[in-house]
Amino acid sequence: MTTLFRLSALATASLVLAGCASVNIDEALLDANTTTNSFTQGQLVLSRTPQQQQARNQLSSELLAKPLAMDDAVQLALANSPALQSLLAQSWADMAQATQAGRLANPLFTFERTTFGSELELGRLLSFGLMDLLTLPRRQAIAQGRVAQAKVQLSASVIERVTQVRQAWVRAVAAQQSLQYADQVNRTAQASAELARRMQQVGNFNKLQRARQQVFYADATAQLAASQHAATAAREELTRQLGLTDAQAAQLKLPERLPDLPKEARAANVVSASATEQRLDVQLARHQLDIAGKSQGLNLITSLVDVELGIRRDTVFDNASTGGPSTSTPRKGYELGIRLPIFDWGSAQRDTMNAQSLAAASRYESTVRGASSQLRESYSAYRTSYDVARHYRDEIVPLRKTMAEENVLRYNGMLIGVFELLADNRDQISSVTAAINAYQQFWLADAALAASITGKPTALLMAAPMAGVPADAAAH
Repeated sequence: MTTLFRLSALATASLVLAGCASVNIDEALLDANTTTNSFTQGQLVLSRTPQQQQARNQLSSELLAKPLAMDDAVQLALANSPALQSLLAQSWADMAQATQAGRLANPLFTFERTTFGSELELGRLLSFGLMDLLTLPRRQAIAQGRVAQAKVQLSASVIERVTQVRQAWVRAVAAQQSLQYADQVNRTAQASAELARRMQQVGNFNKLQRARQQVFYADATAQLAASQHAATAAREELTRQLGLTDAQAAQLKLPERLPDLPKEARAANVVSASATEQRLDVQLARHQLDIAGKSQGLNLITSLVDVELGIRRDTVFDNASTGGPSTSTPRKGYELGIRLPIFDWGSAQRDTMNAQSLAAASRYESTVRGASSQLRESYSAYRTSYDVARHYRDEIVPLRKTMAEENVLRYNGMLIGVFELLADNRDQISSVTAAINAYQQFWLADAALAASITGKPTALLMAAPMAGVPADAAAH
C-alpha cells in the first residue's frame, strides 16, 4: 500500500506539473490590440465562425461605400484582408507549438505475453522519461517565454502590415492626383499644338516654332501614358494590401487628393531614449536572449545524460498441474534506463547552445544600439519631408500662382501672346508635380516614423526635389 501510494503521488504530481494550459488566441489578440491600438485604431479579430465572417463582410461593405480615407483603409485591411487572417492563424499555431514544447511527454505502456512450456507470463511496464519530469519546470518557463515572444512578433507583424497599407494608400492617392494633373497638361498641350499648326498654315509660324509646340504635346502624351500605368499599379498594390475581391476592387473609391499637412510637425522628443525600450524589435530581441539563457541551462543537462524510469508488474501462470486450478505468481519492480555517453558526449550540442546564446546577446545589444540611431534617421526623414512640403505649400506654389495671374493680366492687356501665356503654364507643371511628390513623401515618412516609434524601423528613401524647367527653355 505504501508503494502504491508513492506511485499514485508521483503520477498526480506529474499530471499537475504537465498541466500546461492551452493557448487562448482571444487573449493573445487582446494583448496585441492593447499594444497596437494607438497605431492601428482598430481591432484584430480571427474569424472562426460564420457570424464573425459576416460581421467582417458587413464592415468592409460599409467602408467601401464611401471614399476611402487613410484610417479607413487600415480598418478595411484589418477586417477584410485574408493575408492578415493568415498571419493571425499562423501566430496561433506558433504559440500552440511553443506551448507544446513545455508539456510532459505521455508515458509509454508496454504489454508482453510469453509462454514457456506450461507457464504463461504476462508482463506490464509503464515507463516515462525521468529527465523530462525533472526538467519540466524549466521547459515550461522556456515555453512561456516563446509564447511571449510569439505575441510580440504578432504585434510587430501587424504594425508592419498596417504600415504597408498606409504607404500603399498614399501612393495610390498621389498617383491618381498626378494622373489628373497629367491629363490637364495633356489637354493644354494638345490645344497649343493645334493652335501652332493653324498658325503655320496661315504663315504666322515657321516650322521650328510649330515643332516646339508639337514636341511639348508629344512629351505630355508620353507622360500621361506613364501616369496612367503608375496610377493603375499603385491602385492594384493597394487592392492587394486590402485583400479586395474583384467586386470589392470595383467599388473602391479614393479621395481626389492627399490630406493637408498637419499644422505642426511632431516634436523631436519622439526619438527620446525611453522610446527605444518600448519598441517591439527591442522587446523581441530581449525575449530571444532570455530564452537562449534558459535553454542553455536545460541543454547542458540533457546533452550529458538521459534517464528512463519504468514501473513493472508481471504475472506468471503455472498450468502444469492436472485437474487442479492453475497457480499465479506476481512479480513487480522497477526499471531504470540510462543512456550512456560513450559515442557522443554532447560537445557539439553544447557548442551550438553556447553559440546561440552569444548570438542572442550580440543581437540584443545590436538592436538596442541601433534603435536610437534608426529613430533619429526616421525623424530626420519625417521632418525634412514636412519642411519641404510646407515650403512648396507656402512659398513655391503661391509664387507660381501669382506669376500665372500676372501673366493672365498681361495677356488680357495684349502685352504678351497666347504662346507666352502657355509657356508660363509649362513652368508651373514641374512645380505642381514636385508639390504632389513632396506631399506624398511626407505622408510616407509619417507612416514610417510611426512604425519606427512603435514597432520596428521601416526603410524609406528620400526622393530628391524635382528641378523646375526654366521659363526661357519652354518659351523658345
